[in-house]
Amino acid sequence: MRRTIIPYKPYLKELARKLRQNSTLAEILLWNELRNKQLLRLDFDRQKPLDRFIVDFYCKDLQLAIEIDGESHDYSFAEDELRQQRLERLGVRFLRFSDEEVKQDMANVLRTIEIWVEENGLQ
Repeated sequence: MRRTIIPYKPYLKELARKLRQNSTLAEILLWNELRNKQLLRLDFDRQKPLDRFIVDFYCKDLQLAIEIDGESHDYSFAEDELRQQRLERLGVRFLRFSDEEVKQDMANVLRTIEIWVEENGLQ
């Protein structure tokens, strides 16, 4: 499979590192489930720079961004919508979960990701 590489602004690399060091509880909880290819042997990155943005989690093989909405870093629905539209034009696909959903119903979050991969992914 050939991956599409989406270049990013160099200054985002340091910002992404800082975001990883200051993750929200929901981000930490979901990362604990995605890291080390635990979910369907998929390789996810966290706080991944893409274009001029940073997404919470990203699977290069699927061009899938997973975003946690809510308490995370200066959340703004309108800005997120514009950001998502721009990244979708670059081929990125999105799954979004609320902060509370990740904290309260991780099993459903993981099942939703699995179903999405079955329907849209590599299988």
